[in-house]
Amino acid sequence: MQIRKTDIKGLFVLEPRVFKDTRGYFFESFHKQNLEDHGIDYNFIQDNQSRSSFGVVRGLHYQRSPWAQTKLIRVIEGVIYDVAVDIRAGSPTYGRWYGLELSAENYLQLLVPAGFAHGFSVLSEHATVNYKCDAYYNPASESGIHCADPHLNIDWKLDLSLAVISEKDRILPHLKDI
Repeated sequence: MQIRKTDIKGLFVLEPRVFKDTRGYFFESFHKQNLEDHGIDYNFIQDNQSRSSFGVVRGLHYQRSPWAQTKLIRVIEGVIYDVAVDIRAGSPTYGRWYGLELSAENYLQLLVPAGFAHGFSVLSEHATVNYKCDAYYNPASESGIHCADPHLNIDWKLDLSLAVISEKDRILPHLKDI
């Protein structure tokens, strides 16, 4: 597995080695020792999966400390534009976001450490997203940032005025208000 650093400390793109033949393909989607060899050591304890239709925007979500979660995100079906926003207090990249296309065809994964808000937009007819977490979901610590925060100015790769956004996400605050 190739592990690439991004320009935001702690945020990594993982690209597995994919073996294809006439039967289909095979790849290791997770290899703890390989991550540890690159200084990435998380104990993932929960897997989550969602399926969404074209135009859905989920997020930007995070959990407040001490239940903050590191996530390892991958797409099983379809295409998403995945976004992570650095919200670590005192970070030199506080308020910066990083986005990339994750798909069932490119096999890429995004490792989003605790201290980031995370969200995605669905660019295909449907998308099934799976992610590992290193902390259990805690409803009382759930929080988020509005996906259309003008200070972040995230390009979600679709028209946000036509996006399908949950009522809960529509009322999230802007970064400056968290």
